[in-house]
Amino acid sequence: MSDFHEAAKDGLSRSEFEAVLRQVGEERYHNRHPFHHSMTSGALSKAEMQAWALNRYCYQAVIPRKDAMILARAEDPAFRAAWRKRIEDHDGDDGWSGGIARWLHLATALGLDAEAVRSERLALPATRFAVGAYLSFCTNRTLLEAVASSLTEMFSPRIIGERVPAMLARYDYITQDTLAYFSWRPEQASRDADFALAYVLEHADTAERQQQAIDALVFKCDILWAMLDALQHAYGAPGNIPPGAFRPEAGS
Repeated sequence: MSDFHEAAKDGLSRSEFEAVLRQVGEERYHNRHPFHHSMTSGALSKAEMQAWALNRYCYQAVIPRKDAMILARAEDPAFRAAWRKRIEDHDGDDGWSGGIARWLHLATALGLDAEAVRSERLALPATRFAVGAYLSFCTNRTLLEAVASSLTEMFSPRIIGERVPAMLARYDYITQDTLAYFSWRPEQASRDADFALAYVLEHADTAERQQQAIDALVFKCDILWAMLDALQHAYGAPGNIPPGAFRPEAGS
């Protein structure tokens, strides 16, 4: 795999810069992770699938919060008008009819208790740390870096295209209704990624800013990868579930 730390050392043309951003996804996006491969091959137990849904909820729930932090720092009203659609996508018009609600439906369709999922108290410590790090990054880094970290959405339709048909084909307890969340995301992610990419290509106008954007995308890929590392460590063989985390055998 490539080291992207000095990818923009001498400055890149617009097309070269975009190519590096896409290469980050090719090499470091979590569709390359063994946990994802186990999921798409049908090798995960129902307990592992439940653990994935429960932990991923923490990430889904923080998305509108990190987007609100980005909105608060943006001075351009046209930017804010476009970016706020992301919050509406996840929260819905009434605060509870968007993507987060659809993810909760996925989790409960897998047999999890809705309140336990919403509380996030059974999530892995590593999940909570990773999600908190992402929120902190988008709060404290430059607006360019925060926007660049969202460019993982360029690769989201690909992983959904791998996951959804595989889950429907290989897990008899999963239905189209279970996976309703994913019927919305490819179009939304593509729209959001197009906007974010255009912003990053325009505003990363020096070698230093290009490198900051590349590093931000690497960071976000690392967040998603670390979350799957934690799931595999805790719920794969032999299983090292930390105290207080979801334990399928106890029904909690």
